[in-house]
Amino acid sequence: MLSRTASSLFWMGRYMERAENLARLLDVSQQLALMPGASSDVIAIPLDAIDQRELFDATGNAISSDEIAYFLMLHEESPSSIMSSLRQARANAHVVRGTITSELWESLNATWLEMRLNTRAKIRAQGQARFLEWVKERSHMYRGILIGTSQRNDAYLFARLGTDLERADNTTRLFRYHLEAFAAPDQTGRPSYYAWAALLRALSAYEAYRDTYGDSLRVSHIGDMLLMRDDLPRSLLACFSDIAQTLEGINGEQSREVRRRVAQIQAQLRYGSWDSDFAQDAVAKLDDILLQISDVGEAIEQAYWATDEVVAADAVDEAVIGAVTAGQSQSNA
Repeated sequence: MLSRTASSLFWMGRYMERAENLARLLDVSQQLALMPGASSDVIAIPLDAIDQRELFDATGNAISSDEIAYFLMLHEESPSSIMSSLRQARANAHVVRGTITSELWESLNATWLEMRLNTRAKIRAQGQARFLEWVKERSHMYRGILIGTSQRNDAYLFARLGTDLERADNTTRLFRYHLEAFAAPDQTGRPSYYAWAALLRALSAYEAYRDTYGDSLRVSHIGDMLLMRDDLPRSLLACFSDIAQTLEGINGEQSREVRRRVAQIQAQLRYGSWDSDFAQDAVAKLDDILLQISDVGEAIEQAYWATDEVVAADAVDEAVIGAVTAGQSQSNA
């Protein structure tokens, strides 16, 4: 597989997952904005979570839940907006159109064409909640088609790798910012029920939490579930378990360093505990995990499509393909 093909598949998966994650983040922020006495810091959590506060401030718009939502849904210059994410997912899919299945391409292309029709007035008319549900549904459809129609080869694995790494980053960021904003007890002496319930719902973990721990919300239990449970699809451990398994399936030995880093994180989560590893300074620990996730992403890039050797191999492969194509054209002539 050409390195640029692997890169496009990886980023196709990341951008589709990013669009869904941002829809989930906005859903949470809208619920939090409705809480009595919601501060501007709480309303701006989506901007801080994805490091877009400076870009939003440059627009000159006032901090409000609506302005932030429209910025993160439709702003074309923001690399993390839903509009940009779906556009980039479709662009990367177009590069590898001959590698992915026709059903997957048609789904991604249709998603982008429909997204282009969304304007601020249209979203206002139908409601932001409905638009965000549409984004999540299109992401679910993408994954279902990917899993249901793709051959289990390197192309499939790179797409899955991008999805899982982006999901790990999102779960960590959401939990980290909730810890910073809502860890302190409210007037009842307990963590804010609605804020933490919104987080669990955003990560599809609310029902699982209630089945495991009942109705009482505790930060330690939430941390244990979102970080160290391998039976919850969006938990950090589940994401890194999937990443480790995916890397084992990709052909070649380039991923030795990546696998080592992933195994270290996986071991920390599998054999750690909230009380011993996170309770003392959970925010700092999660900041460290975010750096490790970023390092894994850079290591994947270096292993598969950023090294001089890989670029040189690509040039050779493309030259061979060009020569074969030219030969076939002359033969046909």
